[in-house]
Amino acid sequence: MRRLLLSVLAAAAAFFAMLLAPPAPGQADPGIVVFPGMEIRQGTNVCTLGFVDMETRVAYTAGHCRGGAQVTDKANGFLGSQVAFSDNTPDGTTVDTNHQISDWQTIALASDVQLNNVLPNGRPLVRDASVTATRGMPVCHFGVMTGESCGTVEAVNNGWFTMANGVRSQKGDSGGPVYTNTPDGRAVILGIYNSTWGSFPAAVSWQAVPQQAGTAPVLVTAGAA
Repeated sequence: MRRLLLSVLAAAAAFFAMLLAPPAPGQADPGIVVFPGMEIRQGTNVCTLGFVDMETRVAYTAGHCRGGAQVTDKANGFLGSQVAFSDNTPDGTTVDTNHQISDWQTIALASDVQLNNVLPNGRPLVRDASVTATRGMPVCHFGVMTGESCGTVEAVNNGWFTMANGVRSQKGDSGGPVYTNTPDGRAVILGIYNSTWGSFPAAVSWQAVPQQAGTAPVLVTAGAA
């Protein structure tokens, strides 16, 4: 009986020692994972990450989300540093449809963070130059405050478009991905969430963002959000 009791105690001790031991080299903590739709913070600003370029290790969000050079997650984990931005978002609640809105920011991701292009809904977010926003097409938006909401494109304007019929947003959703789902299980990015104009949520068109980001210097044309 005594031998049996000692064996049980030894097994229990070994089990708890295994739980407390650091992970083996091959089982290291993967660290922070950066993905589209995650919460990001710059200074006091809370926004949503819009797109992760897996090849260049650059992420995109709204330019009006800027609030400091360092970008962190909600647990204050360092994600990367702001590189450039453009923000000419008008003040007020209405905007002329002929006004060209530019609202983007690039983030150079830290070398030790892991990259993932999968949205919280399980679909990989990809680029497709042949897919652009057109009036009436199905569209979805993901924001850290409202989650995923879907509807249709209401109108396409000068570098931006509005949405209706179910798309919703709150403060903190800015910079989030706007996309259309495809039959093969992907999500093709259409834009980066900007603001609400009147009663219509709006996004800047994706097609212009990488081109501007690749050639434009740091640009300040409006106040930070």
